[in-house]
Amino acid sequence: MPPRSDEPRRDPAGSRRGSARDDGATDADPRTGEPGMGGISGARAYTPRGRTIREGTPARSGGAEQRRTPRSTRSGDPFRPALQVLDGGRAAARSGRRDAPAAGRGGVVRTVAPRTPRGPAGDEPPPRRRTTPRAPGRAARPAARRPSRKPPRPPKLADPRLRLRLATVLTLALFATIGGRLIFLQAVDTPAYAGGGVADRTRKVELPAPRGAIYDRTGAPLAHSIEARYVFADPTLIKDQAGTAKALSPLLGIPASKLSELMKPRRLETGNWSTFAYLARGVEIPTAKQVMALDLPGIGVHRDERREVPGGDLAANLIGFTSQDMDGLEGLEARYDDLLAGQDGRWVYEAGRRDLAAPIPGGYSKTTPAKPGSSMTLTIDRDLQYRCQKILSVALAPHPGSTGAAVIIDVPTGEVLAQASNPTYDAAKPVSSDPVAREDAATSFVVEPGSVHKAITFGAALQEGVITPDTTLPIANTIKMGDTWFSDTHPADGRRMSVPGMLAYSSNVGTITIADKLGPDRLIDYQKRFGLGQPTGEGMPGEASGRLLPADEWSDSSHGSVPIGHSVDATPLQMAAAYNAIANNGTYVQPHLVKETIGPDGRVTPAPAPVTRSVLSPQNAAALRTMLEAVTTVDHATGLTAAVPGYRVAGKTGTGWRLVNGKKQPAEVSSFIGMAPAEKPRYVIAVFVYAPDGGGSAVAGPAFRDMMQFTLRHYRVPPSTTGSPKFVVFPR
Repeated sequence: MPPRSDEPRRDPAGSRRGSARDDGATDADPRTGEPGMGGISGARAYTPRGRTIREGTPARSGGAEQRRTPRSTRSGDPFRPALQVLDGGRAAARSGRRDAPAAGRGGVVRTVAPRTPRGPAGDEPPPRRRTTPRAPGRAARPAARRPSRKPPRPPKLADPRLRLRLATVLTLALFATIGGRLIFLQAVDTPAYAGGGVADRTRKVELPAPRGAIYDRTGAPLAHSIEARYVFADPTLIKDQAGTAKALSPLLGIPASKLSELMKPRRLETGNWSTFAYLARGVEIPTAKQVMALDLPGIGVHRDERREVPGGDLAANLIGFTSQDMDGLEGLEARYDDLLAGQDGRWVYEAGRRDLAAPIPGGYSKTTPAKPGSSMTLTIDRDLQYRCQKILSVALAPHPGSTGAAVIIDVPTGEVLAQASNPTYDAAKPVSSDPVAREDAATSFVVEPGSVHKAITFGAALQEGVITPDTTLPIANTIKMGDTWFSDTHPADGRRMSVPGMLAYSSNVGTITIADKLGPDRLIDYQKRFGLGQPTGEGMPGEASGRLLPADEWSDSSHGSVPIGHSVDATPLQMAAAYNAIANNGTYVQPHLVKETIGPDGRVTPAPAPVTRSVLSPQNAAALRTMLEAVTTVDHATGLTAAVPGYRVAGKTGTGWRLVNGKKQPAEVSSFIGMAPAEKPRYVIAVFVYAPDGGGSAVAGPAFRDMMQFTLRHYRVPPSTTGSPKFVVFPR
């Protein structure tokens, strides 16, 4: 930018702007003719404090003091001169009009000393000259009054109060939302967030619930749990799976490969890694101590229980066994698993990591106590059960591949005092046993009962009035029903035979003749009343129901086979219950094994009352019992080997077939079912023997005799005071 010249500016007329006027008059507005200030030169005429020096005063020529108007004549705005300059002199013109009267008014004036020249003495400083050419100014216009204009109105701004209110509301709403959320998190969601991190630091230890015991009727334990240990692994802490498995395998008796599989890390449904896995259950305490002595990372031992069967194979086919996890798998252990098994507890605690994997003092810890299971008391007599199993085992030892079943029932109550099977197994070591040996033959051994069924046929005939105890009938040696001939082992040669004689010699012809008078429908009805064709509900799992042949399925030969116990499927228990109805004065009592249950608190709850129903009248039941005594007393009768010295015995022999999946097996099934004392029966015993070599007929009678003799003595039943009546087989 070029330097400013010291020469004063000049107007278009050639005069310098800003110099004092000699005539003392102010410049007039060419447009209005009114006096005013003359542009920039006029601005220079103002003093620094905004006061003007009147031009043409004597002070300019003679050096006299210049007069100044008093403050009262000046405008109250000290910045008016500057605004006048910016307004191009228009404001000055207006100001001149306002100041003109003031000039003519008298009053107090103030003189101002002349300005000291800045140049040489007596000389004014040389004017500043412009070094660049100045654009020609506009021609002077006549002074004319410019119309006054209102200053432009400033733009209207929005009301700030509305914005402030809106901002305040939004701010308060934001803080209210944040505060409400904080309160919700602190008061409502606190447990969830507090426990969120705890889950990663917690450990879970199972607290097994003691399983209920199984007692015999005297309170002796048949199966119970004893203290043991379980070995577990925390896969997240195991550093060497293969080495750990190899070290534990000899102690636990589990292959190392299986242990390695159990130790593999696994994710839970929550996404976290599992910190617990069973390696072995029911470990003996000395073995558990050896495991702890190894001090293997991630391996622990905790209290557990182990199922113990003191009798080994005693009632093993009834009791069954459990798994290592104490779940019932077979027998009563499986049937009443919900009752015997309690509810496991759990200890959840907060633990450290790795080497500090111990409960944190003061950390999270929650223990859910285990709820022990209930115990149950059976109707089984341990001593009687043992003796029954022993007799059956000795009797079948000479017959390989044989199967035997024996049931002892208390007559008035229907309680099963003993229920033996052969073969059997050790319930304490079930893994190595034969599955067939674990079956309960009394409830799963389905047979055609054979001649033991004849008591049902004669009982129905007595009750329906078809026969009486004194009835006699001519009996041929054979009889044909349909296309099948039926014969007797003791030929009657057409002679008249008494009803007791028919039972003593097990006459097929006589039984078929009586059943033909009875009719199929009534016979089937009594079969059902005696409990055939449906499970007894004794309490054993998987009990077979047997099968009765409906009347509409009978063929002509069925009229001969069904009355003598063929074309009928039944179990030894069902047949024992039927004979118990005869011994119980004609009233059927449901056989049952459970006597009572004992809760964890020691409260004893009796088992539900058994189902009972009337089948025969007491008179007919007594008459039938008397006739059945002929089987063990008449010369050459079929049941002489079952007689018990000193006691009157009523019963019946039988020869039938074993059925497997509805098919007859090659060998016969021999049986004997009887009651004693016959005059007032206390016990019913049924013995069934299947011997592939055909020697079963020599086993059933003697086995019954030995079992009944022991039972009567065991319960101290006095011998019979009267002898059996004398029976006549062929009356004249």
